[in-house]
Amino acid sequence: MTTSTWIFGYGSLIWRPSFPFVERRRAVLDGFARRFWQGSTDHRGVPGAPGRVVTLIEAPGERCVGVAYRIGADVRDDVLAHLDHREKGGYSRLEVSLFLSESAIGVADTVTVSALVYLAHPANDEWLGAASLATIAAQIRAAHGPSGPNREYALCLADALHALDANDAEVHAIAALLV
Repeated sequence: MTTSTWIFGYGSLIWRPSFPFVERRRAVLDGFARRFWQGSTDHRGVPGAPGRVVTLIEAPGERCVGVAYRIGADVRDDVLAHLDHREKGGYSRLEVSLFLSESAIGVADTVTVSALVYLAHPANDEWLGAASLATIAAQIRAAHGPSGPNREYALCLADALHALDANDAEVHAIAALLV
């Protein structure tokens, strides 16, 4: 019998999960950093003019703050199929250990759980990699795809991180270049 499953969101899943969940908590993933290094031609850009969305890169000593969603066993297969489709543009699933806060807005790391996260690897066809913050912001400003303007994605992410009391210097620096 399958029990409930945790999903870690660090990008658009923070503010737009688009799936049913039983519980939502602030979560921290150690050893990873959020970067706008993944191209998006299916959501925030188009072929030939990709947007930039976040992925996680391994970064010893770093901590990525996001949101963990607990999904029930009765909807697990449907939610994972939905996320597999939503994150099809270069992302794959990885199982990680997360620290969950005691409450949705708490900051104390109190519980460790196993969770699934979607991240993009450099070998995927949509990978854009590192660039200067100004270059990333310019590409985000210009890109628009079926899910809307890439700028909206970046600013919503910055707002969502602010609401979580999460300091992500790179996301906030890019957002400052977009306003």
